[in-house]
Amino acid sequence: MKISVILPIYNEEKNILILYEELRDVLAALELGKIIENFEIICVNDGSGDNSLEVLKSLAAKDKQVKVINFRNNFGQTAALSAGISAASGELIIPMDADLQNDPKDIVRFIEKINEGNSMVSGWRKNRKDYLISRRIPSIIANWLIGLITGVKIHDYGCTIKAYKKEVIQGVHLYGEMHRFIAAYAAWRGGKVAEIIVNHRLRINGRTNYGISRTFRVLLDLIVVKFLFKYMDRPIHFFGGLGFFSLSAGIFFGLLAAFLRLFYSIHLIQTPLPILSALLIMVGVQFIIMGVMAEMLTRIYYETQNKDPFVIKEKINFE
Repeated sequence: MKISVILPIYNEEKNILILYEELRDVLAALELGKIIENFEIICVNDGSGDNSLEVLKSLAAKDKQVKVINFRNNFGQTAALSAGISAASGELIIPMDADLQNDPKDIVRFIEKINEGNSMVSGWRKNRKDYLISRRIPSIIANWLIGLITGVKIHDYGCTIKAYKKEVIQGVHLYGEMHRFIAAYAAWRGGKVAEIIVNHRLRINGRTNYGISRTFRVLLDLIVVKFLFKYMDRPIHFFGGLGFFSLSAGIFFGLLAAFLRLFYSIHLIQTPLPILSALLIMVGVQFIIMGVMAEMLTRIYYETQNKDPFVIKEKINFE
Protein backbone atom coordinates (compact mmCIF):
# COMPACT_ATOMS: atom_id res chain seq x y z
CA MET A 1 0.00 0.00 0.00
CA LYS A 2 1.23 3.50 -0.82
CA ILE A 3 0.74 6.19 1.80
CA SER A 4 0.54 9.96 1.46
CA VAL A 5 1.59 12.11 4.39
CA ILE A 6 0.08 15.60 4.18
CA LEU A 7 1.65 18.52 6.03
CA PRO A 8 -0.21 21.87 6.14
CA ILE A 9 2.52 24.43 6.77
CA TYR A 10 2.22 28.02 7.95
CA ASN A 11 5.34 29.79 9.22
CA GLU A 12 7.17 26.65 10.31
CA GLU A 13 10.63 27.26 8.78
CA LYS A 14 12.46 26.14 11.94
CA ASN A 15 10.47 22.90 12.20
CA ILE A 16 10.36 21.64 8.61
CA LEU A 17 13.82 20.09 8.39
CA ILE A 18 13.52 18.39 11.78
CA LEU A 19 10.11 16.96 10.88
CA TYR A 20 11.34 15.85 7.46
CA GLU A 21 14.24 13.89 8.96
CA GLU A 22 11.94 12.20 11.48
CA LEU A 23 9.34 11.38 8.83
CA ARG A 24 11.93 10.10 6.39
CA ASP A 25 13.41 7.72 8.94
CA VAL A 26 10.01 6.28 9.89
CA LEU A 27 8.69 5.96 6.33
CA ALA A 28 11.92 4.52 4.94
CA ALA A 29 11.92 1.87 7.67
CA LEU A 30 8.32 0.95 6.83
CA GLU A 31 9.20 0.73 3.15
CA LEU A 32 12.28 -1.38 3.86
CA GLY A 33 10.22 -3.72 6.04
CA LYS A 34 7.68 -4.17 3.20
CA ILE A 35 4.93 -2.76 5.43
CA ILE A 36 4.23 -0.13 2.79
CA GLU A 37 4.95 -0.21 -0.92
CA ASN A 38 5.84 3.45 -1.36
CA PHE A 39 5.23 6.88 0.15
CA GLU A 40 5.06 10.57 -0.61
CA ILE A 41 5.24 13.65 1.60
CA ILE A 42 2.92 16.40 0.39
CA CYS A 43 3.75 19.77 1.91
CA VAL A 44 1.15 22.52 1.48
CA ASN A 45 2.60 25.97 2.12
CA ASP A 46 -0.40 27.96 3.32
CA GLY A 47 0.86 31.45 2.44
CA SER A 48 3.72 31.45 4.96
CA GLY A 49 5.37 34.80 5.62
CA ASP A 50 8.75 33.33 6.64
CA ASN A 51 11.22 31.18 4.70
CA SER A 52 9.11 28.02 4.81
CA LEU A 53 8.72 27.92 1.02
CA GLU A 54 12.47 28.18 0.42
CA VAL A 55 13.11 25.31 2.85
CA LEU A 56 10.46 23.20 1.11
CA LYS A 57 11.90 23.93 -2.33
CA SER A 58 15.35 22.82 -1.21
CA LEU A 59 13.91 19.57 0.16
CA ALA A 60 11.91 18.91 -3.01
CA ALA A 61 15.04 19.49 -5.12
CA LYS A 62 16.94 16.67 -3.41
CA ASP A 63 14.05 14.31 -2.65
CA LYS A 64 11.46 13.56 -5.33
CA GLN A 65 9.14 12.00 -2.78
CA VAL A 66 8.65 15.45 -1.27
CA LYS A 67 5.96 17.32 -3.18
CA VAL A 68 5.11 20.96 -2.57
CA ILE A 69 1.87 22.89 -3.10
CA ASN A 70 2.24 26.63 -2.60
CA PHE A 71 -0.82 28.80 -1.88
CA ARG A 72 -0.88 32.42 -3.02
CA ASN A 73 -2.32 33.46 0.33
CA ASN A 74 -3.20 32.06 3.75
CA PHE A 75 -6.42 30.06 3.27
CA GLY A 76 -6.39 28.02 6.47
CA GLN A 77 -5.68 24.46 7.56
CA THR A 78 -8.80 22.94 6.04
CA ALA A 79 -7.97 24.36 2.60
CA ALA A 80 -4.39 23.10 2.89
CA LEU A 81 -5.53 19.60 3.86
CA SER A 82 -8.14 19.59 1.10
CA ALA A 83 -5.52 20.50 -1.51
CA GLY A 84 -3.22 17.78 -0.18
CA ILE A 85 -5.96 15.16 -0.24
CA SER A 86 -6.88 16.06 -3.84
CA ALA A 87 -3.25 15.73 -4.91
CA ALA A 88 -2.53 12.54 -2.96
CA SER A 89 -1.90 9.35 -4.92
CA GLY A 90 -1.71 7.01 -1.94
CA GLU A 91 -4.44 4.63 -0.81
CA LEU A 92 -3.82 5.67 2.79
CA ILE A 93 -3.70 9.33 3.79
CA ILE A 94 -2.01 10.56 6.96
CA PRO A 95 -2.32 14.29 7.74
CA MET A 96 -0.04 15.77 10.39
CA ASP A 97 0.76 19.13 11.93
CA ALA A 98 4.13 20.59 10.94
CA ASP A 99 4.87 22.10 14.36
CA LEU A 100 6.56 18.93 15.69
CA GLN A 101 3.81 18.32 18.25
CA ASN A 102 2.68 15.21 16.33
CA ASP A 103 5.14 12.32 16.55
CA PRO A 104 5.93 10.57 13.20
CA LYS A 105 6.65 7.34 15.10
CA ASP A 106 2.89 7.03 15.70
CA ILE A 107 2.44 6.36 11.97
CA VAL A 108 3.41 2.71 12.54
CA ARG A 109 0.55 2.25 15.00
CA PHE A 110 -1.91 4.01 12.69
CA ILE A 111 -1.07 1.60 9.88
CA GLU A 112 -1.46 -1.40 12.22
CA LYS A 113 -4.89 -0.16 13.25
CA ILE A 114 -5.94 0.37 9.62
CA ASN A 115 -4.80 -3.17 8.81
CA GLU A 116 -7.21 -4.44 11.48
CA GLY A 117 -10.06 -3.47 9.15
CA ASN A 118 -10.74 0.15 10.07
CA SER A 119 -11.51 2.77 7.45
CA MET A 120 -10.16 5.58 9.58
CA VAL A 121 -8.09 5.93 12.74
CA SER A 122 -8.13 9.17 14.71
CA GLY A 123 -5.44 10.35 17.11
CA TRP A 124 -6.20 11.15 20.74
CA ARG A 125 -3.89 13.59 22.51
CA LYS A 126 -4.67 12.15 25.93
CA ASN A 127 -1.65 13.80 27.57
CA ARG A 128 -1.94 17.08 25.71
CA LYS A 129 0.94 19.57 26.04
CA ASP A 130 -1.08 22.77 25.58
CA TYR A 131 -2.43 25.66 27.66
CA LEU A 132 -5.32 24.60 29.89
CA ILE A 133 -7.61 27.65 29.60
CA SER A 134 -7.13 28.69 25.98
CA ARG A 135 -6.73 25.28 24.36
CA ARG A 136 -7.62 22.23 26.43
CA ILE A 137 -10.88 23.27 28.13
CA PRO A 138 -12.46 24.68 24.94
CA SER A 139 -11.35 21.50 23.15
CA ILE A 140 -13.02 19.26 25.75
CA ILE A 141 -16.29 21.18 25.41
CA ALA A 142 -16.14 21.20 21.61
CA ASN A 143 -15.37 17.46 21.41
CA TRP A 144 -18.31 16.66 23.68
CA LEU A 145 -20.69 18.76 21.57
CA ILE A 146 -19.40 17.34 18.29
CA GLY A 147 -19.81 13.79 19.58
CA LEU A 148 -23.32 14.58 20.82
CA ILE A 149 -24.47 16.09 17.52
CA THR A 150 -22.70 13.75 15.08
CA GLY A 151 -23.21 10.57 17.08
CA VAL A 152 -19.57 9.61 16.48
CA LYS A 153 -17.91 9.28 19.88
CA ILE A 154 -14.17 9.98 19.77
CA HIS A 155 -12.16 11.91 22.31
CA ASP A 156 -10.23 14.35 20.13
CA TYR A 157 -11.73 15.70 16.93
CA GLY A 158 -9.12 18.46 16.82
CA CYS A 159 -6.10 16.16 16.61
CA THR A 160 -4.64 16.62 13.12
CA ILE A 161 -2.76 13.33 12.92
CA LYS A 162 -5.10 10.70 11.56
CA ALA A 163 -5.05 7.89 9.05
CA TYR A 164 -7.82 7.12 6.62
CA LYS A 165 -8.36 5.31 3.38
CA LYS A 166 -8.74 7.74 0.52
CA GLU A 167 -11.91 6.00 -0.66
CA VAL A 168 -13.69 7.10 2.54
CA ILE A 169 -13.62 10.80 1.67
CA GLN A 170 -13.54 10.74 -2.12
CA GLY A 171 -15.93 13.38 -3.41
CA VAL A 172 -16.17 15.14 -0.04
CA HIS A 173 -15.27 18.83 -0.20
CA LEU A 174 -13.95 20.48 2.94
CA TYR A 175 -14.57 24.11 3.89
CA GLY A 176 -14.13 26.34 6.93
CA GLU A 177 -12.93 24.19 9.85
CA MET A 178 -14.50 21.01 8.50
CA HIS A 179 -11.31 18.96 8.40
CA ARG A 180 -12.07 18.23 12.06
CA PHE A 181 -15.18 16.30 11.07
CA ILE A 182 -13.49 13.75 8.80
CA ALA A 183 -14.23 11.06 11.40
CA ALA A 184 -17.94 11.94 11.20
CA TYR A 185 -17.77 11.95 7.38
CA ALA A 186 -16.18 8.49 7.43
CA ALA A 187 -18.76 7.05 9.86
CA TRP A 188 -21.71 8.56 7.99
CA ARG A 189 -20.44 7.05 4.74
CA GLY A 190 -20.34 3.58 6.28
CA GLY A 191 -16.70 3.52 7.37
CA LYS A 192 -15.38 1.92 10.54
CA VAL A 193 -13.74 4.51 12.80
CA ALA A 194 -11.19 3.72 15.52
CA GLU A 195 -9.01 5.79 17.84
CA ILE A 196 -5.52 5.47 19.31
CA ILE A 197 -3.63 7.49 21.92
CA VAL A 198 -0.79 9.45 20.32
CA ASN A 199 2.32 11.10 21.66
CA HIS A 200 1.72 14.83 21.87
CA ARG A 201 4.90 16.88 22.21
CA LEU A 202 5.65 20.39 23.36
CA ARG A 203 6.00 23.05 20.71
CA ILE A 204 9.68 24.05 20.58
CA ASN A 205 9.84 26.59 17.74
CA GLY A 206 7.35 29.20 16.54
CA ARG A 207 4.00 30.01 18.04
CA THR A 208 0.57 28.47 17.83
CA ASN A 209 -1.86 29.69 15.18
CA TYR A 210 -4.94 28.64 17.16
CA GLY A 211 -7.01 30.65 19.60
CA ILE A 212 -10.14 30.24 21.68
CA SER A 213 -12.18 32.04 18.97
CA ARG A 214 -11.63 29.05 16.72
CA THR A 215 -13.90 26.95 18.94
CA PHE A 216 -16.93 29.04 17.98
CA ARG A 217 -16.14 28.75 14.26
CA VAL A 218 -15.86 24.99 14.63
CA LEU A 219 -19.28 24.77 16.28
CA LEU A 220 -20.87 26.85 13.51
CA ASP A 221 -19.32 24.56 10.89
CA LEU A 222 -20.65 21.59 12.84
CA ILE A 223 -24.22 22.82 12.30
CA VAL A 224 -23.57 23.06 8.55
CA VAL A 225 -22.01 19.59 8.41
CA LYS A 226 -24.90 18.02 10.30
CA PHE A 227 -27.47 19.66 8.05
CA LEU A 228 -25.68 18.72 4.82
CA PHE A 229 -25.30 15.06 5.72
CA LYS A 230 -28.73 14.52 7.23
CA TYR A 231 -30.92 16.74 5.07
CA MET A 232 -28.91 17.42 1.89
CA ASP A 233 -31.11 15.15 -0.23
CA ARG A 234 -34.37 15.88 1.66
CA PRO A 235 -34.37 19.50 2.88
CA ILE A 236 -38.18 19.54 2.98
CA HIS A 237 -37.99 17.26 6.03
CA PHE A 238 -36.01 19.92 7.91
CA PHE A 239 -37.79 23.07 6.78
CA GLY A 240 -41.17 21.35 6.54
CA GLY A 241 -40.81 20.01 10.08
CA LEU A 242 -40.10 23.48 11.40
CA GLY A 243 -42.95 24.84 9.31
CA PHE A 244 -45.53 22.39 10.60
CA PHE A 245 -44.37 22.96 14.17
CA SER A 246 -44.74 26.72 13.74
CA LEU A 247 -48.14 26.35 12.03
CA SER A 248 -49.40 24.04 14.77
CA ALA A 249 -48.24 26.45 17.48
CA GLY A 250 -49.86 29.36 15.64
CA ILE A 251 -53.19 27.56 15.31
CA PHE A 252 -53.04 26.51 18.98
CA PHE A 253 -52.48 30.07 20.21
CA GLY A 254 -55.23 31.33 17.90
CA LEU A 255 -57.69 28.82 19.26
CA LEU A 256 -56.58 29.66 22.80
CA ALA A 257 -57.28 33.36 22.16
CA ALA A 258 -60.75 32.49 20.81
CA PHE A 259 -61.43 30.25 23.82
CA LEU A 260 -60.49 33.04 26.25
CA ARG A 261 -62.70 35.49 24.36
CA LEU A 262 -65.77 33.21 24.29
CA PHE A 263 -65.65 31.73 27.78
CA TYR A 264 -63.76 34.26 29.88
CA SER A 265 -64.65 37.51 28.07
CA ILE A 266 -60.98 38.38 27.55
CA HIS A 267 -60.85 40.61 24.46
CA LEU A 268 -58.34 39.86 21.75
CA ILE A 269 -56.62 43.21 22.31
CA GLN A 270 -55.98 42.26 25.95
CA THR A 271 -53.67 39.39 25.12
CA PRO A 272 -50.70 39.00 22.72
CA LEU A 273 -51.98 35.61 21.60
CA PRO A 274 -53.60 36.78 18.31
CA ILE A 275 -50.41 38.53 17.18
CA LEU A 276 -48.29 35.56 18.22
CA SER A 277 -50.65 33.22 16.38
CA ALA A 278 -50.51 35.25 13.16
CA LEU A 279 -46.70 35.51 13.36
CA LEU A 280 -46.22 31.77 13.87
CA ILE A 281 -48.58 30.90 11.02
CA MET A 282 -46.74 33.22 8.63
CA VAL A 283 -43.36 31.84 9.71
CA GLY A 284 -44.66 28.28 9.28
CA VAL A 285 -45.83 28.98 5.73
CA GLN A 286 -42.46 30.57 4.91
CA PHE A 287 -40.56 27.54 6.23
CA ILE A 288 -42.63 25.17 4.09
CA ILE A 289 -42.07 27.34 1.01
CA MET A 290 -38.33 27.38 1.78
CA GLY A 291 -38.41 23.59 1.98
CA VAL A 292 -40.05 23.30 -1.45
CA MET A 293 -37.52 25.71 -2.96
CA ALA A 294 -34.65 23.80 -1.32
CA GLU A 295 -36.00 20.56 -2.82
CA MET A 296 -35.90 22.18 -6.26
CA LEU A 297 -32.32 23.37 -5.71
CA THR A 298 -31.29 19.90 -4.52
CA ARG A 299 -32.59 18.33 -7.71
CA ILE A 300 -30.79 20.94 -9.80
CA TYR A 301 -27.56 20.25 -7.85
CA TYR A 302 -27.67 16.49 -8.40
CA GLU A 303 -29.11 16.35 -11.93
CA THR A 304 -27.01 19.06 -13.58
CA GLN A 305 -23.79 17.47 -12.28
CA ASN A 306 -24.91 13.86 -12.78
CA LYS A 307 -24.36 13.18 -9.08
CA ASP A 308 -26.09 10.51 -7.05
CA PRO A 309 -27.33 11.01 -3.47
CA PHE A 310 -25.73 7.72 -2.42
CA VAL A 311 -22.34 6.00 -2.23
CA ILE A 312 -21.77 2.48 -3.58
CA LYS A 313 -19.21 0.42 -1.69
CA GLU A 314 -18.93 -2.43 -4.20
CA LYS A 315 -20.73 -4.24 -7.04
CA ILE A 316 -20.90 -7.99 -7.53
CA ASN A 317 -21.46 -9.82 -10.83
CA PHE A 318 -21.51 -6.60 -12.85
CA GLU A 319 -19.45 -6.28 -16.02
